[in-house]
Amino acid sequence: MSVDLAVFDKGDEVARETFALTRDHLVRYAGASGDFNPIHYRDDVAQQVGLEGVLAHGMLTMGLAVTPILTWLGESGTVRSYQVRFTKPVYVPADEGATLTSVATVMKPLEAESGELTLSLSVKTEAGDTVLGKAQVVVAAR
Repeated sequence: MSVDLAVFDKGDEVARETFALTRDHLVRYAGASGDFNPIHYRDDVAQQVGLEGVLAHGMLTMGLAVTPILTWLGESGTVRSYQVRFTKPVYVPADEGATLTSVATVMKPLEAESGELTLSLSVKTEAGDTVLGKAQVVVAAR
């Protein structure tokens, strides 16, 4: 499927996905990234430093958040830039895990000169907490 970036207007939702995160995901991410900080797998350590419990790696959260855009674009486009501000941690309880929903909407329609479309990304927990602020993704056709 090919996406025509020119057909989207400001406010259009282009992608949405919900992710279930478990402690197993955190362990796998730690192995892949080399980030073995115990706040990502030990409640006692996380609580000793003032956290509620184990939390997801920021880069894991950031990576999951952009996934629906990558799926939507497929081979028809590319991400030119991606920026976020971490606003709240994603706590991952041992028993039930955590759920994140990522929604991408058009912030700036396709700019003829640059060929870029700017998307706003909303990333929230199941409780409705926004975990990434000022999240923007700039995409362009290939």
